[in-house]
Amino acid sequence: MKIVVPDKSRLKDAARHFLSETAGYHIFAFFGQMGSGKTTFIKAICKELGVTDTVTSPTFTLINEYNRPGNVPVFHFDFYRIKTITEVLDFGIEEYFDTSSPCFMEWPEKIESLLPPESLRIYITVQPDGTRVIETR
Repeated sequence: MKIVVPDKSRLKDAARHFLSETAGYHIFAFFGQMGSGKTTFIKAICKELGVTDTVTSPTFTLINEYNRPGNVPVFHFDFYRIKTITEVLDFGIEEYFDTSSPCFMEWPEKIESLLPPESLRIYITVQPDGTRVIETR
């Protein structure tokens, strides 16, 4: 899968396309440099999923839980500030992965050894003109 997002006005379409292409997955690992748009894209995906809560990066809390219709949770992780994998194990990351609820992760490279094999790895790169390319590899 490869999605090209030339500007923010195309995020809604990109999120919709992403969800149609990734049906069947629920663990999403977003890789990308600082400022590449991981949080912004996850916000757009959550909106397409019907999340009504305010979606923000859980940089300091490690995890945010959002609700969507039918009280189905969506989990959003940010591992940027973790120092050891033990921090992630202590809050029970495996239990979140074992649900069928969507799990969106930023900075998953910090917990690579804990990612289940069924995780979908998504890479966001920024082109010189500001275009974002979102792809699975």
